[in-house]
Amino acid sequence: MIEVRNIHYSVGPLKLIENVSFDVQPGELLAIIGANGAGKSTLLKLLCKEIAPTEGKIYLREQPIETYKLDVLAKFRAVLAQINTLSVSFKVHELVMMGRYPHFVNKPGEEDVQIVKTVMEETGITGFANRDYNTLSGGEQQRVQLARVIAQIYGQPKGLLFLDEPTNGLDLLYQQQILSLARGLANRGYCVVSILHDINFASRYADKVMILKKGKRIAFGVPREVVTSENIHEAFNIQVRLFHDEEFKCPLVIPSMALSEQTTIK
Repeated sequence: MIEVRNIHYSVGPLKLIENVSFDVQPGELLAIIGANGAGKSTLLKLLCKEIAPTEGKIYLREQPIETYKLDVLAKFRAVLAQINTLSVSFKVHELVMMGRYPHFVNKPGEEDVQIVKTVMEETGITGFANRDYNTLSGGEQQRVQLARVIAQIYGQPKGLLFLDEPTNGLDLLYQQQILSLARGLANRGYCVVSILHDINFASRYADKVMILKKGKRIAFGVPREVVTSENIHEAFNIQVRLFHDEEFKCPLVIPSMALSEQTTIK
C-alpha cells in the first residue's frame, strides 16, 4: 500500500527528514510518534503529496506518488488535518457529503447518498445530521470530519487514510471513539497512518509504530518491539517504566521519575 524508500526533505540547509524508509501493508494502522519537532507532520505531508521529497521515492499502491494526478489520488486517499475550521455554516450531512465530491461532477448519485448515510451511522453522528456544524462540541466536530474523510474513500479497494493528530484537544471518551473508528477501518482492509502524541494509544491501537527523532527513524515495528524504555528515553528524553497488559498484548508506558534538572522548565 505504502512504500517509502530513503526519502529526504530539506528546506535550504535545514534537514527535516533524513533517509527514512518503511512499508505499510493493507489492513495495517501505523502510528507515528516522536517529540515536538521530530518531523512527524513533515513526513505526513510527504505521504499526502502536499510536498515532494528532496531525495528518495514514495510509492502508493505500487505506483510512484508523483505520477498521480490529484483528482485520481483524491478518490482513494483521504487526509484528516490537525485543525479543521469553517468560516461558512454547513449542516453536518452537507459536510460529510463533501467527502464524496471527488466521485461526482454536478450532483451526488444514489450511491453517494447511501455512502454518506452509512458512514454517518458508523461514526454515530446520524442524530445531528441536520445540526449546524459550528454548534457541535470539539469531539463531535472531529467525528464529523472523520466521517467526511471516510466517506471520501468508502468502498475503495486499498483505500488510504492519513490522520494528523486526530485526538488532539479531545477528552478521553472522544479519543477512544476516534481511534476505535480508525482501528475498525484498518480491520476492514484500509491502510491508516496516524500521528499520535499519546504513546499508550499508539501501542494500544496500532499494528506498527514508528518513532522519529530530528527527522530520522530511530525505531519501526510492532509495539512490543518498538515501545521500549530505551527508545522512549532516546526520543523524548524521559525515563519510563513499562507494564505489559496481557489482555491487549501491548506495553503501557508510565513516567518513572520527575523532571530532571535538564528538562525542568524555568
